[in-house]
Amino acid sequence: MAKTIAIANQKGGVGKTTTCINLAAYFAAFGKKVLIIDNDPQGNASSGLGIEKHKVKKSVYSLIVGDCTAREAVVKTNVEGLDIIPSNIDLAGAEIELVGLESRENSLKRAIAQIKPDYDYIFIDCPPFIGLLTLNALTAADSILIPMQGEYFALEGLSQLMNTIKLTKKILNPGLEIEGVVVTMFNSRTNLVNSVAEEITRYFGKKAFSTRIPRSVRLAEAPSFGMPITQFDPTSTGGIAYKNLAEEMLNRNRDSFTPIKNLSALKKKLQ
Repeated sequence: MAKTIAIANQKGGVGKTTTCINLAAYFAAFGKKVLIIDNDPQGNASSGLGIEKHKVKKSVYSLIVGDCTAREAVVKTNVEGLDIIPSNIDLAGAEIELVGLESRENSLKRAIAQIKPDYDYIFIDCPPFIGLLTLNALTAADSILIPMQGEYFALEGLSQLMNTIKLTKKILNPGLEIEGVVVTMFNSRTNLVNSVAEEITRYFGKKAFSTRIPRSVRLAEAPSFGMPITQFDPTSTGGIAYKNLAEEMLNRNRDSFTPIKNLSALKKKLQ
């Protein structure tokens, strides 16, 4: 039965989708069967894995409103072991349509129940706001992974996010836990960035991952080629960082995996 992890932060531009795509790709490289649910109307996780959004007929939107089953919506990616339920702009209308439904916060949880046995991990990429789509993701998830940019403004919305998690646990999903917090776009040469990263670590304690994701041109370029960093450039600083984060997460979950000894060979294997 899959562990479901929502990747969420109501602040935009913190690396949610980049983290979702590349963690999922590395989990697959480590031999796990992985599914991404692109729960963001922008559909960046879909395009970042080479999915042509304008050709998508069965999407997360179709799934939530009951027009198809989860298995009908699943699309295989070019990464072995990694599937996706893609998104497109139609999902923007789901916020309005969900309002009138009974038990609307459970729509996604109900929809994916049939496919959870098919996977080891399910990652849900959330939109950069707290609305019904994000609440559906948090209700369906076992845990939440929070990417936080290493900048001062990253701390501003933290209390709102933590309050949302607290209310979700209390009302909708008592089992929801914090998977961890990862600092993204990290530049160790900047004193302010180091101070913010240390503040995040103090606040979250052991929930803060020791791996920090650096700013990386190669990470930024990879989505335009429809590839995760495992295929595009696993030997880059960003590629190595996401490999380390994936290993750290799997170790925290006490989940065994086969280490990747040769990143260059990994690139050739996955292309």
